[in-house]
Amino acid sequence: MCIHLHIGGHINPAVTFGLLVGGKVSLIRALFYMLAQVLGAICGAGLVKGFQKDLFNRYGGATNSIQGGYSHGTALGAEIVGTFILVYTVYSATDAQRSAHESYVPILAPLPIGFAVFVVHLATIPITGTGINPARSLGAAVVYNKDKPWDDQWIFWVGPFIGAAAAALYYEYVLSASALKALGSFRRSGSIIS
Repeated sequence: MCIHLHIGGHINPAVTFGLLVGGKVSLIRALFYMLAQVLGAICGAGLVKGFQKDLFNRYGGATNSIQGGYSHGTALGAEIVGTFILVYTVYSATDAQRSAHESYVPILAPLPIGFAVFVVHLATIPITGTGINPARSLGAAVVYNKDKPWDDQWIFWVGPFIGAAAAALYYEYVLSASALKALGSFRRSGSIIS
């Protein structure tokens, strides 16, 4: 008897979109995930405001915005690159081809994903406060509801979606195609590595 478990969680619309682009989730499932993610983010921000209203207001509701000295282009680029790194890491850490040969991969997948999020935060907090998750950016903006978070909200959706799509397309159609081509070439030549 074989039991297959699917372990994972969808908490970021950009990652879900990347998985949709790569054919890992259906359109209907992706839409329901994204709706749940946005509603969850709004509820989460509401709970934070309810329990810590003074801190919530003092820190601007933890909303994302372009920091002084940075342009819209720089902020958009930071969100694209940051989300690319995250989604690429999700793909590589959860790759079914790797997990078929290395049974420990699904168990350890959260480690590289968490490390990628950490590194992206180190690089992008000074630029945008680190979006890379449109639901979190929107949830904080909805609950805080002041002008500044809404001014550049589009950056925290467009950037992550572009970065996610680029990572999915790169992993699925460039890296995977190259790997399959190399494997086919290796098999045709009859090479044995010793």
